[in-house]
Amino acid sequence: MTDPYDPGPEGAQMTFDGRMSYGDYLHLDQVLGAQATLSSAHDELLFIIQHQTSELWMKLALHELQAARRALDARDLPQAFKMLARNSRIFEQLNNAWDVLRTMTPSDYTTFREALGQSSGLQSHQYRMIEFVLSNRNAAMIKPHAHRPELETALRAELAKPSLYDVALRVACDRFPDLAPRIAERRRAAPHETDDDIVAIWQAVYSNVAQYWQLYQLAEKLVDLEDYFRRWRFNHVTTVERVIGGKPGTGGTRGIEYLRKMTQVVLFPDLWAVRTLL
Repeated sequence: MTDPYDPGPEGAQMTFDGRMSYGDYLHLDQVLGAQATLSSAHDELLFIIQHQTSELWMKLALHELQAARRALDARDLPQAFKMLARNSRIFEQLNNAWDVLRTMTPSDYTTFREALGQSSGLQSHQYRMIEFVLSNRNAAMIKPHAHRPELETALRAELAKPSLYDVALRVACDRFPDLAPRIAERRRAAPHETDDDIVAIWQAVYSNVAQYWQLYQLAEKLVDLEDYFRRWRFNHVTTVERVIGGKPGTGGTRGIEYLRKMTQVVLFPDLWAVRTLL
């Protein structure tokens, strides 16, 4: 009698004698074997998986952000918009991960925290690279990666490139050529600060949406991205405060105090400042 739940008779591949399987393609042996706990604590596996999956999402975020920057530079705005929108969804996934980690109580965390040593999310080179691409550029934050020359080199190379926002401003120069000298003066290796001349350009864009539709769309995609990025930071702060309170971080920072300060960083200050003028 045929098993109605057997997909084989319908053509599903059921044997893999030399054929590539799902696990082969995704290298699942390596991925699922990478959770090496250092204690017997039940919640350490949760902690490791949450951070490893976040790093995977950050890898994809970097892939999309760098591609969006290239698309903007080539003036392929529809493609850039798609990638920026995807990044907002990626940060939504990163946000959702905090909901799972928040099920870990302070008592749970103390059972394995000492095993972490000095390791900390502060040392995530992918997070630092995302911030550099998005324009929060502080060369001092390369120091935790000095022991890995290839990472230090990659981060310094990013500081030498225009940020995503710099490239967005170059796109704006196509319609506002007088902006070009102002952009040329900007320091690549420093965080962006509000510039009244640039704010005035965005004010013109928002005041004449039909005339500057693509620039308007670009501005909104960037604001949307920063909105999700801010939520990610805020959820990080809330999770850390819920789990360790006011204790110092494992990486030596002041913990919640340091993280709260980071929530005050604005990636695209001109785009937020213009809202007050409309």
